[in-house]
Amino acid sequence: MRSIAFRIGLSVLFILMGLSLLECSMKEKTTGTNSESYRVYVGTYTSGESEGIYIYQLNRQTGELSYLSKFVGIDDPSFLAIHPAKTFLYSVSEGGKKDGSISAFRINSESGELEFLNKQSSGGRGPAHVNVDGSGRWVLTANYGGGSVAILPIRKDGSLGPPTDVRKHQGSGLDPKRQKEPHPHSIWVSPDNRFAFVPDLGIDKIMIYKLDLKNGKLLTNDPPYFKTAPGAGPRHFTFHPNGRYAFVINELNSTITAMKYDATAGALTKVQTIRTVPDEYTGINYCADIHTSPDGRYVYGSNRGHNSIAVFSFDDQTGTLKLIECESTQGDWPRNFAIDPDGKILLAANQRSDNVVTFFIDQKTGELTPTGFQAEISMPVCLKLL
Repeated sequence: MRSIAFRIGLSVLFILMGLSLLECSMKEKTTGTNSESYRVYVGTYTSGESEGIYIYQLNRQTGELSYLSKFVGIDDPSFLAIHPAKTFLYSVSEGGKKDGSISAFRINSESGELEFLNKQSSGGRGPAHVNVDGSGRWVLTANYGGGSVAILPIRKDGSLGPPTDVRKHQGSGLDPKRQKEPHPHSIWVSPDNRFAFVPDLGIDKIMIYKLDLKNGKLLTNDPPYFKTAPGAGPRHFTFHPNGRYAFVINELNSTITAMKYDATAGALTKVQTIRTVPDEYTGINYCADIHTSPDGRYVYGSNRGHNSIAVFSFDDQTGTLKLIECESTQGDWPRNFAIDPDGKILLAANQRSDNVVTFFIDQKTGELTPTGFQAEISMPVCLKLL
């Protein structure tokens, strides 16, 4: 009897263990944590040898990049955005002297390959940035050459309708070469999906709009903008994960400005402005991109000219930054970079040296160490991980 009871008990134990393992497996499949890799979508300039949008696989453990496929046939897909549902991708096409366009693609869930859906006018010349609002119903774009921002509806099949609103900026800045007129460089949506923030390099302002998501309108906020230092040239923008702070990287004077964020009013208040290059550096430099680590402890900014990623620690109590290091990007002109969702790997796109280089992020210090892996891609501009 004891032997039978023992065997029954053992069988029940094995069944429970099997169910537990199955549950863990189901959770891993749901969250994606069982995946050893991410897909990396690379936007490029096609004036060189690039043919369009490239798709790579990033090994989460080693930082190795492996080529998967490419989408050929779109000119200068220099910036990309992925839909919140991870089923669609949107790309700018700058368009030269004519108005640019935004193209819509369906993402194959198995292979990651892109299927072209349609394209629409971006509402102005030279779109430099594209984004998708939190509801997944609207695409927003900043037209650097045309001095305007626009909002476009996303149809049920992921394709785009024509712009429902285009807002033209006015004014100029201190730099006679770069700031004769407005140059909206990017457009970002607040964590609560109520506001849009547009760093305008040409007029030294971050324009602030209220989002009318019912009618697809960009409404003037009160306050209507945040003013940066004269000649700063605000370019890219990011929120801190806690939602109480935001950061803008200024292209023309090589600085980052940290700001308090009032989520009720959509208002920004300056806390600090800090240089992105060492004090002893006197060469040419133009900042480009900025990101926070997923845990909010570090802020990273790219330096073109100094060719580095500036690493800052962030003080959550004061809202201030402290420069830790400037790590070489192992290439020339790091236009854009990305941090994986785990906060363990940083990828830097070196536009002029035609390479994307990966780095390990030290979890204790935020410092960067090259993984030893890179991918040769002609004129990489934008990196998006999925």
